[in-house]
Amino acid sequence: MDVAGISVDLARLSEAGQIILVEGASDKAALEVLAERRGQALGRGGRYVVAMGGATSVGHFLDLLGPRGLGLRLAGLCDAAQEDHFRTALERGGLGAVWTRAEMEALGFYVCTADLEDELIRAAGIAAVEHIIQAQGELRSLRIFQQQPAQRRQSASQQLHRFMGTRSGRKSRYARLMAAALDPDRVPRPLDRVLAHVSSGW
Repeated sequence: MDVAGISVDLARLSEAGQIILVEGASDKAALEVLAERRGQALGRGGRYVVAMGGATSVGHFLDLLGPRGLGLRLAGLCDAAQEDHFRTALERGGLGAVWTRAEMEALGFYVCTADLEDELIRAAGIAAVEHIIQAQGELRSLRIFQQQPAQRRQSASQQLHRFMGTRSGRKSRYARLMAAALDPDRVPRPLDRVLAHVSSGW
């Protein structure tokens, strides 16, 4: 069936033990790679990541999968700009009043400092991210992008962030590559904690 325009395999999800709701495909890609590295493969064993196609869809997914729907065990990840939207949706979805970030985290929902790409770029470091881009044969494209007038005043981190969003599929590809390259001790806290929440079995 479709939920907020996203095709969902409801039969499969109804049998899931744990579901992580994320905004988009890049969040899903990063979490799946990090989980695989921990021997905690998502997509098998009743653990799934669902990319909702944007934060505004979270209410629809909570209605379907949460306590007023299938009653599944849920966790989630969102961008800082969407924190209030998620908090409101959690309360309306029947998970209880959520006033603070700590209360969100107690439910298994974690907030990126800015967004996923920001978390991964800071964790990996500029040099490491540029090395990944070079390995993909796109360093020249990055340098040309950095010379655009609109980019010259931006920080290196901001330039990398925006570069990843300039072509369809690039965000997901680099999210996967950065997650694969991260030192295990430098996994961004929101990603680390949501995976730990799932691993704990609630």
